[in-house]
Amino acid sequence: MEPGGGTERGGGCFLYYAYGSNLLRERLLLSNPSAALCAVARLQDFKLEFGHHQGRTSSVWRGGTATIGQSPGDEVWGIVWKMNTSNLSSLDKQEGVEDGIYVPVEVNVHTQVGKVLTCRSYQMKDYVCGPPSPQYKKVICMGAKQNGLPTDYQKKLEAIETNNYAGPMPIMEDIEAAIKAKKINSA
Repeated sequence: MEPGGGTERGGGCFLYYAYGSNLLRERLLLSNPSAALCAVARLQDFKLEFGHHQGRTSSVWRGGTATIGQSPGDEVWGIVWKMNTSNLSSLDKQEGVEDGIYVPVEVNVHTQVGKVLTCRSYQMKDYVCGPPSPQYKKVICMGAKQNGLPTDYQKKLEAIETNNYAGPMPIMEDIEAAIKAKKINSA
């Protein structure tokens, strides 16, 4: 197998650090079925920000989307997902890598038991700060709650100002359908 060619089944795994909408399992699984929860973890000296890439509003989320910015003394909480290398391209696509919206970065995060894990994450480049839509914020807050992120961090997320967008949003319908389907299956 050629190096980096993870196209064959079981072609290795990688760790992905999610801090935005991919905190919510149902959101991530829409296009990345191999994701498995690995740990809750903290990214030190970064802060959570929301922005519009090159000043343009996200056509999917109708508002600013999450990114991480270096900020000494701050911290971002998120989830480490273990993923099959075969999902790397779908994750990159979801994050808009080929369009130059997000760039993959390597981050070292601290788990709650004090382990340091090196993960792939994404950082928006060339953005203008702007508030998220209420729907996007809701997905982040639902994901934080679903995975038991620290309560004070959850409160911080709840306090994020939104742009009050109230129109249609197909991605939200997909996520809500996935959540509903899961409830039916586990009933």
